[in-house]
Amino acid sequence: MSEAEDRKPRSDEARATFDPEITSEFAIPEGLAVARGSGESETTSEFAVPKGLESAQAETEPEGSAFNTPRTYSVKDAPPAFTPATGVPMITLITDAPWQDRMRTMLRMPVAERPALEPVARSEDEGPAVPRVLDLTLRIGELLLAGGEGAEDVEAAMFAVCRSYGLDRCEPTVTFTLLSITYQPSLVEDPVTASRTVRRRGTDYTRLAAVFRLVDDLTDAESHLSLEEAYGRLAEMRRNRHPYPGWALTMASGGLAGAASVLVGGDAIVFVAAAVGAMLGDRLAWLLAGRGLPEFYQFTVAAMPPAAIGVAFALADVDVKASAVVTGGLFALLPGRALVAGVQDGLTGFYITASARLLEVMYFFVAIVIGVLTVLYFGVQVGGELNPDAALNIQSRPVLQILASMVLSLTFAVLLQQERSTVLWVTLNGGVAWSVYGALHTANFSPVASTAVAAGLVGLFGQLLARYQFASALPYTTAAIGPLLPGSATYFGLLSIAQSHVDKGLVSLAKAVSLAMAIAIGVNLGAEISRLTLRIGSPGKRRAAKRTRGF
Repeated sequence: MSEAEDRKPRSDEARATFDPEITSEFAIPEGLAVARGSGESETTSEFAVPKGLESAQAETEPEGSAFNTPRTYSVKDAPPAFTPATGVPMITLITDAPWQDRMRTMLRMPVAERPALEPVARSEDEGPAVPRVLDLTLRIGELLLAGGEGAEDVEAAMFAVCRSYGLDRCEPTVTFTLLSITYQPSLVEDPVTASRTVRRRGTDYTRLAAVFRLVDDLTDAESHLSLEEAYGRLAEMRRNRHPYPGWALTMASGGLAGAASVLVGGDAIVFVAAAVGAMLGDRLAWLLAGRGLPEFYQFTVAAMPPAAIGVAFALADVDVKASAVVTGGLFALLPGRALVAGVQDGLTGFYITASARLLEVMYFFVAIVIGVLTVLYFGVQVGGELNPDAALNIQSRPVLQILASMVLSLTFAVLLQQERSTVLWVTLNGGVAWSVYGALHTANFSPVASTAVAAGLVGLFGQLLARYQFASALPYTTAAIGPLLPGSATYFGLLSIAQSHVDKGLVSLAKAVSLAMAIAIGVNLGAEISRLTLRIGSPGKRRAAKRTRGF
């Protein structure tokens, strides 16, 4: 072999044969003949068609890909297309229906099935700027949410404002402390999103009614309310003072407590004592609020004076129902408005907002428990004779108790800062609620069932009155459920715990929770029955979320 041939590179086979020191795993084993191709590596992709598999065989085998035509498919017997030959029937809404019903109906529809806005010829410079419309929408939603309106109604109002200014593709989102809205001009343009945080909450149903009137005017095709006019009315709402002064609210708190004490068997002395205790608690709560303390401590301090007056009557051995005094004071503090709103959000599918509202109710309830238990514990330790076995006796004085329930609803309406035109209606609604509850309780119905039926009528009548007035249903329902609040069950449960009867106390508190849930569910069910039977603004049957086995 020549020296030139020695310098030639050896092939892979030669290396494997003559170089025993090669131990690489890529070396070709001796005796394995490998066909030489174009020099490319063998295809090892999982998408490669296996050798020997012909296209004709693939057609006879069961389909293994989502892109293969199913073997049962036939062009002659093709299934119907998604869109029928006659077209999809157009959904129209009744134009003279309240905007709440029309917007709620659209929000509960799938996005693809919502009827689009009628095309309007606009010039290049005509129409408000999108960011300003979204800002106005968020400000309106903030006032509604801070006033205690349900999340679904807040979304409906925000949706109505956007559509009134021609923003069709918008999606509002409401949580307990955050409002956001997104508008997408088209499929090829970037969406515009704005948000607003709700930091302060206040009860003013007069302002709430004004916001509803503003939204009603915006959705009215004949009003032609401009964006500047809407901003002006919104600023006027914020500047307006509350309809009732502070001293009137304190007097209303005392009247509410006194009327509640009469409902549970109190007399004139008990009425005055409960009223004084509630007014002292209200003033102390205002004092703490002025110092910037959270509402938790305000509720704790406000619950102490009525309990202290009841314990004082027990220590003085006066022939007065001390339990009625404490129960009346608790009625003015129980967060019935937040409870109804929380359960309503849960029933309509807003679970995050419902959880936050119910958590707020739980904190308020714990604050009341701490305030009352502290006073009752010291009262029991110093020898106060408080009887936790006292029971309600509603059939002994039905006329007086019906009048007391109406006074309770009236004073509750004042505390909620309602318009004077709605006070009479909610007072009558509260009297009807207590009459129904008393009649069912006399007929030996359970307290929970009686409360649920009475609350259902409150929700039904409240929704009918709201439709008649084209306003929110809250001013007609919240104060009317005041006589049904579980003040006595709460007090007796706390008293049993203070006297070391924990099991008995927990049973009574569980009853109070059951009554509260019955009130909230009854109010919501009555409102839904009203919408279902009247079907104003609904295109046929309203769709709801359908779930089977959790899906």
